[in-house]
Amino acid sequence: MSDTDTHVPLPDLNAADAPTIDDIGYNEDENASRIAADLEAVFDVPVQVSAVLGRSKMDVGDLLKLGPGTVLELDRRVGEAIDIYVNNRLVARGEVVLVEDKLGVTMTEIIKAERS
Repeated sequence: MSDTDTHVPLPDLNAADAPTIDDIGYNEDENASRIAADLEAVFDVPVQVSAVLGRSKMDVGDLLKLGPGTVLELDRRVGEAIDIYVNNRLVARGEVVLVEDKLGVTMTEIIKAERS
């Protein structure tokens, strides 16, 4: 399939007779359904998501001595943004949040990846 197989001409939005949202008959629910249907093919693709609070280096011997309640010093300070990786690629930064009795992560910054 080439790029031209799915090419759809776009309207000139700078033209005097450019369509407005009212002209198009924009329906948010219909648009959301169409987007969800378009993405359905990737819903079952497995991805690994990691939220990295910080890093620490230690010898294997010291690692084996760790037990419950051990405090481990990380290279980040409290309140600093955490890194969010998808398939080992940094994609965002965020912060840890508490939702009811569970920990979660809120993304505060999306990292733009440079294409190689």
